[in-house]
Amino acid sequence: MSLVAPFLALLVIGAIAAYHRLRLAPAVALMASALVAAWLLGASPVATIVAAVLLALVAVPLLVPAVRIPLITRPLLAVYTKILPPLSETERVALEAGTVGWEGQLFSGKPDWRVLMNQPKPTLREDEQAFLDGPVEELCRMTNDWEITHTEADLPPHLWEYIKKNKFFGMIVPKEYGGLGFTALGNHKVIQKLASVSSVVSSTVGVPNSLGPAELLMHYGTQEQKDYYLPRLADGREVPCFGLTGPWAGSDATSIPDFGIVTMGDWNGARVVGVKLTFDKRYITLAPVATLIGLAFRMYDPERLLGDKEDIGITLGLVPRETPGVDIGRRHFPLNSTFQNGPVIGREVFIPLSQLIGGEAFAGKGWQMLVECLSIGRSITLPSTASGGAKMGAIVTGAYARIRKQFGLSIGRFEGVEEALARIAGNAYTISALAEAAAAAVARGELPAVPSTIAKYHCTEMGREVIKDAMDVHGGKGIILGPRNYLGRQWQASPISITVEGANIMTRTLMIFGQGAILCHPWVLKEMKAAGNADREQGLRDFDAALFGHIGFAISNAVRSFWFGLTGARFGAAPGDAYTRRFYRKLNRYSAVLALMADTSMLLLGGKLKFKESLSGRLGDVLSQLYIASAVLKRYDDEGRPQADQPLLAWSFHDSMHKIETALSAALRNFPVRPVGWLLWALVFPLGRRAEAPGDRLSHRAASLLMVPNEARDRLAVGVFTTPGEFNPAGRINSYLPKVVAAEPIERKFLKAVKNSRLRTLDYAAQLEEGVREGWITADERRQLEELREMTIDTISVDDFDAEQLRATAYRPTPEQVAAREAA
Repeated sequence: MSLVAPFLALLVIGAIAAYHRLRLAPAVALMASALVAAWLLGASPVATIVAAVLLALVAVPLLVPAVRIPLITRPLLAVYTKILPPLSETERVALEAGTVGWEGQLFSGKPDWRVLMNQPKPTLREDEQAFLDGPVEELCRMTNDWEITHTEADLPPHLWEYIKKNKFFGMIVPKEYGGLGFTALGNHKVIQKLASVSSVVSSTVGVPNSLGPAELLMHYGTQEQKDYYLPRLADGREVPCFGLTGPWAGSDATSIPDFGIVTMGDWNGARVVGVKLTFDKRYITLAPVATLIGLAFRMYDPERLLGDKEDIGITLGLVPRETPGVDIGRRHFPLNSTFQNGPVIGREVFIPLSQLIGGEAFAGKGWQMLVECLSIGRSITLPSTASGGAKMGAIVTGAYARIRKQFGLSIGRFEGVEEALARIAGNAYTISALAEAAAAAVARGELPAVPSTIAKYHCTEMGREVIKDAMDVHGGKGIILGPRNYLGRQWQASPISITVEGANIMTRTLMIFGQGAILCHPWVLKEMKAAGNADREQGLRDFDAALFGHIGFAISNAVRSFWFGLTGARFGAAPGDAYTRRFYRKLNRYSAVLALMADTSMLLLGGKLKFKESLSGRLGDVLSQLYIASAVLKRYDDEGRPQADQPLLAWSFHDSMHKIETALSAALRNFPVRPVGWLLWALVFPLGRRAEAPGDRLSHRAASLLMVPNEARDRLAVGVFTTPGEFNPAGRINSYLPKVVAAEPIERKFLKAVKNSRLRTLDYAAQLEEGVREGWITADERRQLEELREMTIDTISVDDFDAEQLRATAYRPTPEQVAAREAA
């Protein structure tokens, strides 16, 4: 034992120093002290001397810059420069466009939870809350989604007028330009509430307040452009759209074939320098009704009218609808959601340089402009839409599952249905927290490049799962379209959110980890910048600091991953209360694992990592679930840690941990360098996988919350339109729940009496009358049962139509065609 003790002392003290991330000098001092202590306690002198020599051989070169930099750092910089994957200009712009928030802490392997907890609770301003309680509530009340999606295939004129009059299109426009000047949180809350009623209305309002002319003009427009266009956009005189996606390049602005040639042309009676545009765009929301088209194109100057550069690059312009050469007006038909969407085509469309967003000074800077604004738009519209749909789906499905009975039992009491209800409840709770977290990040002034992709991808994916489960619970009620159906159009529209603003497959496999691994990592971007520094000596010094900081970081994460895996993350400093502290410790564990996996993958694969999309997607899942679980815990903390919400919190958290371990398992089992994958498995899962999906007992508790009035259910319903009304069948069904629960004991008593008695009639109304006469129930109880019958009928009823009502008017045969068919 005396021979092993010195080496064991080095190992243990070194591991403790790495765990706590001590700097090298104090760590070496501690290890040297441990060797002295081992010698004094009787360790072998020879072993102690050997251990001390080994410590000195490693520590001295690292501690002395005059030795370390020429002998170690300079050669490693030469190797690093050779293997460093070249960054294209578009990749460089994308990396520099975003800011790093809480996601950077998650990538650190040792999150500072004070950063998250010190973020202010998201709170609406008084004017934003008043707008939600007034114009938004009224717009929801006016909305007849069946009329919009089936009869009119558009918003009716009175809705268009109301939206414009109340400046729904100008929510993000500053007040000095006639807009409402809402924060990102206010924007989120409006879209969420509208989405709970109609995805067509929410998308119609959401697009002008997302990526488009207003957002771009606010950030980059000239003062003249702001003064003219922003007031017109705010009050609806101008309806905007933005043309990015085309047939040949999708949303890849760097590859678009649409072009503009700098030339002379006529504009408002004057001969000016401008751009002659040729473009072919599709999938452009609001295009058929737009009066102002934002356009992305590649700008060329073959005659060198603006300078020495021919290919100026991606540029953004503003094209009024009436400009000669613009072809707009026909519509796409997106999965029967009928929001305004269509192609925009132009041939030799001339606009002056003053119509470039930002003027001539921003020519060629379109990609940077798009990347910076996309992270804002992607954080709001689609996550908010998913949140509104999911929250409404949860509360109405819970009510339906309580009211609808089979075999004398509410269908929500069947375990198969209960499983679906638990997923609905947990996912709706998660989506709500994640969508609000993304909006809050924008409201704090961040440009959340990575969180925006996480929110977009996971909110829309979970939203699709919620509507799928809700459809399964509703059965026939969900698949029969009509004014009473509140799920069918959501079901049809769910793939739209999956597809737009970056298809989810590409978002997951290319963007989340692809951006996060470099942008959020505490050392990689510093190393890359140091390696590319034109001042070689300064670059060498910067690289030295980053490199050895990175090495210590990697060793620390390996130690932390193994220790947390060995102990089940039961120890360590963590915030929260007695209930949630264990959750934070698990996040500490997987933060360290993510950092370890990211470092190993980047070291071994280098530039090839961007082509390992399955690995990138799985590591992106880990980062995403860490961010999601953090958002859920922060939401729970902000709301005062309500005990009633614990089943929803626990379901969401355990679901995230199960997904993290599933992603890590797949990444390790398929790691491109197999021996390294085996070694990483031993560090990450020294005792095997332990995280499980939410169990049956927890799922029962979560599902039960949706089927009975309670404070957790009420909190989940905050922000959606629950007011009962003619056009809001979901709101009506939700309003029935307290009365149904109150009437159930009476119903059971009556049915038991009926079963044990000989009745002279089979008619329900007559049975009730007989029940009162025979004393089974009182007159007041009869009225409750009659009301229960009416509520149940309204809940389970579906619509039917004459055949002519379902035939598309544009394709109805003429009388002559009918006669010809009959004659044939």
